[in-house]
Amino acid sequence: MKFTEEHEWLRLEGKVVVVGITEHAAEQLGDLVFVELPDVGVNVSKDDEIVVIESVKAASDILAPLDGKITEVNDSIVEDPSLVNSDPSGEGWFFKLELNNLGDLDSLMTKEQYDAFIS
Repeated sequence: MKFTEEHEWLRLEGKVVVVGITEHAAEQLGDLVFVELPDVGVNVSKDDEIVVIESVKAASDILAPLDGKITEVNDSIVEDPSLVNSDPSGEGWFFKLELNNLGDLDSLMTKEQYDAFIS
């Protein structure tokens, strides 16, 4: 897995990455009550605002971690946003992204680097 400074995780599955928010981010946000996901097929650029989330504490945007095309979204978290809180790195994933350049993953943090970043 790779991590961003915006508290997103990316897990490579073939030629796409599954993207979600970290456990740390889910804890900071509190209980999620609303999630709006991007449309499948949309091309995104790094740092585009592509997901809207609302929690009991705040509203926030999730940014595209890298350039690519949205290939799938997790409709389960739209129906039940609490999945993000209960299983942020599993059932609470947000979307799948086909990267324009797989090498871009090298610019992101490892688990060890992310743990140091949040401490």
